[in-house]
Amino acid sequence: MLRGIRTIVLAALLVALALPVSASALVRSGGVHKAAKARAWVVNGAGFGHGVGLSQYGAYGYAKHGFKYDQILTHYYTGTTIGSTTDKSIRVLLRDGARSVAFRGAGSACGVGLSPRKGYVAKRKGSGVVVRNKKGRRIARCGAAMTAVGSPTVTVSGKGTYRGSLEVRASGSGLAAINVVVLEDYVRGVVSRESPASWPLEALKAQAVAVRSYALSTGIRGGTFDVYDDTRSQAYGGVAAETAKTDNAVNATHLQVVMYGTKIAQTFFFSTSGGHTENNEFSSLGFGQPAIPYLRGVDDPYEADAGSPYEHWKRKFSISRMNSALHSIGLRGKLKNVTVTQRGTSPRIVRANLVGTGGTATVNGPQLRDALGLPDTWAFFKKK
Repeated sequence: MLRGIRTIVLAALLVALALPVSASALVRSGGVHKAAKARAWVVNGAGFGHGVGLSQYGAYGYAKHGFKYDQILTHYYTGTTIGSTTDKSIRVLLRDGARSVAFRGAGSACGVGLSPRKGYVAKRKGSGVVVRNKKGRRIARCGAAMTAVGSPTVTVSGKGTYRGSLEVRASGSGLAAINVVVLEDYVRGVVSRESPASWPLEALKAQAVAVRSYALSTGIRGGTFDVYDDTRSQAYGGVAAETAKTDNAVNATHLQVVMYGTKIAQTFFFSTSGGHTENNEFSSLGFGQPAIPYLRGVDDPYEADAGSPYEHWKRKFSISRMNSALHSIGLRGKLKNVTVTQRGTSPRIVRANLVGTGGTATVNGPQLRDALGLPDTWAFFKKK
């Protein structure tokens, strides 16, 4: 009897040992549990921005490795050279649709002398503009537009202090405030807002030339102003943005621009490439538009040395959040997979299919990036 029991126990042990590990691992309380379902989507990516033209952190890396500003620029803008231009005025939109524009520091407006120490207000009067003092007394009737000349600068309440002059004109049912400033002073007010003043001088010189070229090649056509004072054009801070080091960069590149043939290049720039820039036709700047010869994707070998927090990044989304975000761009049902069907010269997504329980929707990279709030279209999706 004892021998038979031992035989039975031994046989049972042999059977248990013969079970596949995966099966024995699932045996719990007399049953087999199903594998755990995916709980989240993980997106691994690189870069920050539209990916076209000069990478600012890449330029920083090149400067750290001893490259000069002209070498940096001609690397990012394929087939270009550095040329020169003549000085001119740039018209920067500071405010639009305002009920009134308060200012001080001007020596005159509309042919009337003003005290730079006193404050004044430009207001709409019919289709024109009038200037009043702080007590409300009318100082000047200006017609369609007021021009207040800085002495030597003019300060716009709620905005900042600017060189040149302040123009206020009727715009829609309100007023538009425009800073009219010479090109080099405009560039002085941009460089430190786009690249930190602590960066290497050669990187700042490259930024100065790119800023100057962009302003001249990308102005608003046929309007009352040339550029915005924010990232719709370039971030412009006026006098408050000027520093000794960035002024040095502007002065050292006086009136220099990036040329493609006989024309000034449209010098787009952005924060971080992730190691490779992108062709313009594959970016949100001009998706599906004709290729621009000097806006080709290029390798960015030294950006990794610059310390950008967006060189590589990771984002995690719950299943419900992912479904909710992608429904806005056409997801049908619940998301099963994101299948990338085309990438650019970098791994940035050009087109992808959102495979849902209710069908498949095709989207482009910028749509996917914007829906999920990703830093860039350089992204890889995984369900975990």
